[in-house]
Amino acid sequence: MTHKQVTTQENIGRVLVLLMALIQGFYGLFAYIDPAAFAIVRGTELAIGDADWARIYASRTLFIALTMGYLLYFRYYKILMALALFGTIMPITDAILALQAQAPLKVTIKHIATVIYLLITFVVLQRVVTKGSSNI
Repeated sequence: MTHKQVTTQENIGRVLVLLMALIQGFYGLFAYIDPAAFAIVRGTELAIGDADWARIYASRTLFIALTMGYLLYFRYYKILMALALFGTIMPITDAILALQAQAPLKVTIKHIATVIYLLITFVVLQRVVTKGSSNI
């Protein structure tokens, strides 16, 4: 594989991770600003008094987004690769919760699409790492 191809794969990986970080940042802000609307978008509803839990989720989601941004900036692809793989647990859980809440099918499909996106990101970053484009 040529250097240009490795650079292209690295750029694809960087864009995939950047989009993940931006989406997480958006979800974090959305959940903090309007917990009830955020819950509906995710396929569940909040009970009275649950807004604090959504804001707890928001703070952790913002932490994840900022951490991903930091790791991306310094090109820690091995760590990002693991985060993409380990991150699948969240949309899998979200899909199960959406099904249990009898959310519209499109909500569950969105969570499944997120799992696929994370797996694609994992594969792309794995190729970048195995070709030696990674610092760590």
